[in-house]
Amino acid sequence: MRLAYIDYHTCGEPVRIVTSGYPQLTGAGILDKRRQAREQHDDLRRAMMLEPRGHDGMYGVIPVQASHPEAAFGVLFTHNEGYSTMCGHATIALGRYAIEQGLVEATEPVTRFAIEAPCGLVRLTCEVEGGKVGDVSFESVPAFVEARDLVVPVPGYREIITDIAYGGAYYCILPASRFGLDLMQTPIEEIVAAAGALTDQVRASRRIMHPTEPDLGFLYGTIVTDEAGPGEDSFNLCVFAERQIDRSPTGSGVTARMALDHAKGLIPVGQNRRIRSVTGGTFTGKVIGPVDFLAAGAVTVEVGGRGHLAGEGSFVIEADDPLGHGFALPKRFAEIAG
Repeated sequence: MRLAYIDYHTCGEPVRIVTSGYPQLTGAGILDKRRQAREQHDDLRRAMMLEPRGHDGMYGVIPVQASHPEAAFGVLFTHNEGYSTMCGHATIALGRYAIEQGLVEATEPVTRFAIEAPCGLVRLTCEVEGGKVGDVSFESVPAFVEARDLVVPVPGYREIITDIAYGGAYYCILPASRFGLDLMQTPIEEIVAAAGALTDQVRASRRIMHPTEPDLGFLYGTIVTDEAGPGEDSFNLCVFAERQIDRSPTGSGVTARMALDHAKGLIPVGQNRRIRSVTGGTFTGKVIGPVDFLAAGAVTVEVGGRGHLAGEGSFVIEADDPLGHGFALPKRFAEIAG
């Protein structure tokens, strides 16, 4: 079996887009296609994301036929553990991919189109000059606060106070100081451990229900921030799935942060804020305004950044290869013995 792909990155976070070889998904809606991919073709996700072709920080996109009439195409987002509902860094890379690969007709200086993500319709605005795409921004699905000042006992730490917000996916959002850590000075691995422990506890103790789609009702990860004020550039680290570190500022996470800060009265409609990641990469975010939605205080948010082409090629999966569909390095030999 052979799968063709194009690789991009956004602020260092990879985006592997499948261009041919993936089976056609027949589900009626985008969430049906997501379920079908998970239940029938997850071996291909593993082959693309995990070793020996990928790594535990790999991220991917499977383009599919859209069911929404306004969408140019649909997308499924993949990572080391499964399938996400929204991905901002991948959406930014998709803006470049769609135009430069001819899926969307380019108009200069700005090209606008929409894609259908599992979380809903996402509208993109792409700067184009000489046929090449520069900055890309997207308008989020309705973003809102799920919980404020939630107290969570976390083993090994203490009772942690966190907020939960939705920006296409649900995140715990809190400053590193709540763990007794310093985002700028504490070793990254310690921040990842703390964020992962909080995610595990919230997943185990709290049921999250999306207002319209049950498939979207789960905690995706935790975003750990610095102490910067709302008028300052801010750094954050997003830890999602199975302790995967986002190299970018996290597009859906920036969306959730902006919705949360707006709900707290810290940032008004139309004010830009720059969010930076562990690579130093930057996304800009701003609240566009309120939106009529079933969650109180919902807003739409604009997030912008730039994607870069990294390579392209094809993968071969040999029928007799015992590791052909990917593997995650085990923590101990006992996991593979027997």
